[in-house]
Amino acid sequence: MILQDPQTSLNPVFSIGEQLREAIARRTHAATRAVMREAVASLRHVDIAAPEQRIAQYPHQLSGGMKQRVVGAIAMSGHPEVLIADEPTTALDVTIQLQYLKLLKRLQQESGMAILFITHDFGVVARMCDRVAVMYAGRIVECGPVRQVFEHPSHPYTQALIASVPTTTGTTGRLTTIEGQPPSLLNLPAGCRFAPRCAYAHQRCIDVYPGSFAVGMEHTADCWRLE
Repeated sequence: MILQDPQTSLNPVFSIGEQLREAIARRTHAATRAVMREAVASLRHVDIAAPEQRIAQYPHQLSGGMKQRVVGAIAMSGHPEVLIADEPTTALDVTIQLQYLKLLKRLQQESGMAILFITHDFGVVARMCDRVAVMYAGRIVECGPVRQVFEHPSHPYTQALIASVPTTTGTTGRLTTIEGQPPSLLNLPAGCRFAPRCAYAHQRCIDVYPGSFAVGMEHTADCWRLE
């Protein structure tokens, strides 16, 4: 769902209320007045103050954090069992990020839904997730409980990612970088997709993609070194 901002006079501009009511009407087929009441209640549910007034406003009149809450209201209006949150904190400052994550946590607890976070922010993963799947070039290369993966990363890509995150403790040195570029998804190698960038790669890695090896309770990684 995309909240539309006015760009040219030729493009239609929809208020947040119109976009929210459309999502509700498609699901309920209720009368206009009932849809309006549910739309206002949806905005109130995501902690938007004065929803009766906000519902008539347009996206360009809202802050980034407020827009995210409106998108959340639209998504929650369908009462989903699973909510997919793709980079939900992008372009938000740290304070607003924390507020929005707390909101998602509350909505999850109230509704019992699962949330799938797609993010590059390890802080979001650590704060919000029970399990994490690390992907490289379209495949999951490591999967397990968040704490196990963070404390005992087993795939070279996961190890490099965690090593590249700055810390506030210990000696400050040069951060780890991952040399090279990811492969083209149109021309993927037969073996491990991370092999060209991996310091541990050997011929078997290049020739054959590894299986998933258990490295802990419900924790697996795809690397021949773990065989």
